[in-house]
Amino acid sequence: MVLEIAEFAIQPGREDDFAAAYKEALPLAEAVKGFQSARMVRGIESPSVFVLLIEWDTLEAHTEGFRKSPSYVRWRELIGPYFAGDPKVQHGVEI
Repeated sequence: MVLEIAEFAIQPGREDDFAAAYKEALPLAEAVKGFQSARMVRGIESPSVFVLLIEWDTLEAHTEGFRKSPSYVRWRELIGPYFAGDPKVQHGVEI
């Protein structure tokens, strides 16, 4: 299992719109082969910061299967307008 950790800074005042767009976009990721689960959390101290945790079977399920698909293009169309900057994305494995 590979954990994708994505941090999003959202334009102040648009957090609720982003959350709604994320809920609309999530099925696009869920439909990708290799997707296991997803969880989005919102910062308490920094309410314009959201962290997305997605478990994938492999790194390639994310980088090849999702990121290079038409579903990813639509994903970005839905959630991208709310970004206050580029997302920070990294991957990890459990130790």
